[in-house]
Amino acid sequence: MSPMHIRTRFAPSPTGFIHLGNLRSALYPWAFARHNKGDFILRIEDTDLERSTQEAVDVIIEGMAWLGLDIDEGPIYQMQRIDRYREVVQQLLDAGLAYHCYMSEDELNKLRDHQMANKEKPRYNGLWRPEPGKVLPAIPQDVLPVIRFKNPIGSSVVWDDAVKGIIEINNDELDDLVISRPDGTPTYNFCVVVDDLDMKITHVIRGDDHVNNTPRQINIMKALGGIQPIYAHLPTVLNDAGEKMSKRNGAMSVRDYQKAGYLPEAILNYLARLGWSHGDAEVFTKEQFVQWFDLDSLGRSPAQHNPEKLLWLNHQYIQNADPLILAQATKPFAHTLGIDTENGPDFTQVVALLKDRANTLIEIAEGARLFYLPAPTLSAEQIALNIPQAVIPALRDLIAALKTTEPLKEAYGAVFKQVLAQHQIKMPALAMPVRYALFATTQTPAIDSVLVVLGKEEVIERLSKVIL
Repeated sequence: MSPMHIRTRFAPSPTGFIHLGNLRSALYPWAFARHNKGDFILRIEDTDLERSTQEAVDVIIEGMAWLGLDIDEGPIYQMQRIDRYREVVQQLLDAGLAYHCYMSEDELNKLRDHQMANKEKPRYNGLWRPEPGKVLPAIPQDVLPVIRFKNPIGSSVVWDDAVKGIIEINNDELDDLVISRPDGTPTYNFCVVVDDLDMKITHVIRGDDHVNNTPRQINIMKALGGIQPIYAHLPTVLNDAGEKMSKRNGAMSVRDYQKAGYLPEAILNYLARLGWSHGDAEVFTKEQFVQWFDLDSLGRSPAQHNPEKLLWLNHQYIQNADPLILAQATKPFAHTLGIDTENGPDFTQVVALLKDRANTLIEIAEGARLFYLPAPTLSAEQIALNIPQAVIPALRDLIAALKTTEPLKEAYGAVFKQVLAQHQIKMPALAMPVRYALFATTQTPAIDSVLVVLGKEEVIERLSKVIL
């Protein structure tokens, strides 16, 4: 037999923003397809007309693009496939595998209330299900029917879940699913099966909140003569309070993380570890993740969202990023703060200086602001409080030495050592007044690096103003 051509899908409903838990359900099927040189399909399940929005679709597509989750087919919109669903519904009706049900909403509610009062599981009682020798009620004049799938009676639905192992659900636990509403709109569980069948999906990798849907979908797939895909149901992602991650429980959207200055590489790395592992590897590239990924390494326990771990990962990626690429990513944040990155010190040099201590791009931009402010105008009182008279001779010698020094970090460091030795003072006694003279603050990165970024001429000009 030839090896199976892997085809996976991400099938979100565009009814709200996309958060990290949603994105993990995109990342794993994407990685599985890429690892196996298969296809990854984006399908938009938009049959919930009241709640689906184009804005939500846009956020899904933008979020996936930001993370680099490229698609091979799609986005495919379910609402554009309505005719196909109706065609399949008719096939099931013609084959006696589906039927019209005229039970009204009021009758259904009364039935459920009665069942719950008797401590029974609420479920449709099969009133309109045609059976040999059964006499159906008279068709009411004022009720538009739904169409129900004729679920098998007896035996069980069994599948070997790639994450959870063998799962068996007795068919007697399942009632006859509505597959088409009174207005002719198909329902979620039905559309999913038709889509997976038509798109030749081999592996369905999704959240475990879909486990209860799976036996119904398997039965419909069998009725349509399709091949059952391999299912892998991912454990829930919990927020830091131990609740299921959701908008209601304060989950941040993908756009929120972008706006907060997170790198997509860090988000992807973090998401990969929310339910999957490869030995002790904590920090790895997207390419390594694809190379290592397999379903056998997926965890069975709920994954815990850890904001501190995500921030730590973001710091790792910022710290190790190419300064030129990092500068381009940081510029929009700098511009938001009113920083003119095209005038003043070289922005790439500024970013290179700040990145080792920054957790986010916003922190880099905020640190960069110092280098683009006008030279401070210091009052006599400020100078007296922050630049002691005793250090002025050392400052004069520092200025003189800087004039003939190469504009390199090592050279500046040597000049400082020379002046410190000459005046028998410690580094803080000279560095703090220099920082204040340059920026009107004593909080800056390493002083030799600061001099390189600010530029020798600008440094000499600012220092000279305080020794006059």
